[in-house]
Amino acid sequence: MNIIYQNPRKPERLTMRKALPLIFGLLLPAAAFGQAASVSGGSVPTTKVLAIGRVAKSATMEKVMAIMGPEVKDTVRLYLAGKIDQWYVRKDLNGVVFILNSTTLDEAKTALGKLPLVEHQLLDFELIPLGPLSPLRLIVTDIDSPAAQKN
Repeated sequence: MNIIYQNPRKPERLTMRKALPLIFGLLLPAAAFGQAASVSGGSVPTTKVLAIGRVAKSATMEKVMAIMGPEVKDTVRLYLAGKIDQWYVRKDLNGVVFILNSTTLDEAKTALGKLPLVEHQLLDFELIPLGPLSPLRLIVTDIDSPAAQKN
């Protein structure tokens, strides 16, 4: 599909490949406002939870290292159980970042609450619910189509 636009100097074809950055450039400023409004309205489902871990101020290297063995094993168990989708280390501070396969904050809190560093109050998590980018609905008009319902 080609979209043609007029340039006073030179007519040029605007392909979908060239148009996508333009479309997203126009949508993304509205996305922050749209997402904030939809989160409070509840129209976007939570599909993942971002968990940002921070080492507690009371933690010492000795306390953390004494629990690190069981911590790593329990974290791997959460990953193998499908609770952790992705995991990263923070490069700016001591801590870890997980993207969890959770649809509620309570579910994420329960899973992470069983980790030894959390149980010993040596690691705190900030939990942020994530969902689909709702402004994309502006470019997809057939939300209720059979193809959308298959997923």
